[in-house]
Amino acid sequence: MTPWNLLALPPLPEELLRGLIKPLGDRVRLSVPARRDRAAMLDALPEAEIVLGDWSAELALDAEAVAAASRLAFVQQPSVGVDGHDLTALAAAGVPLANTAGVSAVAVAEWCVSAALAVRRKLREADAAVRAGRWPQQELQPSELSGSKVGIVGHGPIGAECGRLFRAFGCQVSYWTRTPREDPAYTPLETVVAESDVLVVVIALSEQTRGLIDPRRMKQGALLVNAARGEVVDQAALVEALGGHLGGAALDVFPTEPLPADDPLLGLDRVLLSPHIAGVTGQATGRLIKAVMDNLEAAVDGRPLVNVVNRAEAIVTRKFGDSPAA
Repeated sequence: MTPWNLLALPPLPEELLRGLIKPLGDRVRLSVPARRDRAAMLDALPEAEIVLGDWSAELALDAEAVAAASRLAFVQQPSVGVDGHDLTALAAAGVPLANTAGVSAVAVAEWCVSAALAVRRKLREADAAVRAGRWPQQELQPSELSGSKVGIVGHGPIGAECGRLFRAFGCQVSYWTRTPREDPAYTPLETVVAESDVLVVVIALSEQTRGLIDPRRMKQGALLVNAARGEVVDQAALVEALGGHLGGAALDVFPTEPLPADDPLLGLDRVLLSPHIAGVTGQATGRLIKAVMDNLEAAVDGRPLVNVVNRAEAIVTRKFGDSPAA
C-alpha cells in the first residue's frame, strides 16, 4: 500500500512528532509545514491525506483550507476542542473530524474543584500573607465549599465528572447543556447562572456558546470557574462584575492566550489565574496520545473511527490511489 501523507500541525518539534507516529511504521509519510504560519499550511495541504490538527487553533482548517486540501480524507484533532475548524465544510467534503473526547475529563474536573476550593478557602491570599511575615488567622475569613449550590454549564464527560466530584464535597449540583435531559438536575440556563454559588463553565466553544455567560447575572458573592474557553464568558461583563458583586473567579482560559500584559484581570483581586493547564497532566497526556494513535491506526487500516464530531462517515475513504485496506 502506498503510504498515507500525514500533515502534522501541532506546535511540536518534527523529531518528536516522528517519534509519536513511529508505531504506524511505513503506513504513513509524515510532513510538517515549512513554517508555522497559515500560508505555509495552505501550501502543504494539497498533498495531505490525513491532518493531525493543532490544539492551539493557530493553524485551523477553515473553509479556505478545506478547499485547498483536495486529497484530504481525515482530520484527527489532538484535543477536545475543535476551535477554528469548519465542521460543515469538512463534512461537505466527506472528511471526518475526530477529537479526543473524555481524555482530560478527570484532569479538568479536578482543576475546577481545586480552583474553587483555593478561592473559597483564600489559599492564595493566605500563602502571600505568610510569606510576607503576617499571620492573618482571623482576618481572611474563608468559606467552605460543602453545602454550596454548584451549577455546571456543559455536561459532556468533563461536566459529568465535575458533578461527581462536587457532589463528593457535599455540594448541591445542577447543570445545563444544549440538549435537554430527563434528569432532575437538569436546569434552565438562566436559573443555573442566577442561583449558583459556584458556576462552573465547561461547555465547548461554538457560535451558539460564544458570549453565553454574563457574570453580571450571577448572584451576589458567587464564584465563576471557567475551564472551557475564554470566549464563552463575556469578558467585559466579567471585569465589571469582579469590580462589584461577584465573589471571585478562577480562570484557566482567556480570549487571548497568553494573557496580554495590559489585561485588566491581572489587576483585580479575588481572581485565580492559570495558563490553560486544567487538562494538562501526565495521565491525561498519556490518554490523549493513545486516543490519537488508536484513531490514526484505525484510519489507515480502514476500521471505524471514534469521536467523530462533524457527522461525517466514520470510515476513512482514500480519495486517490490505494484504498486503506489495499
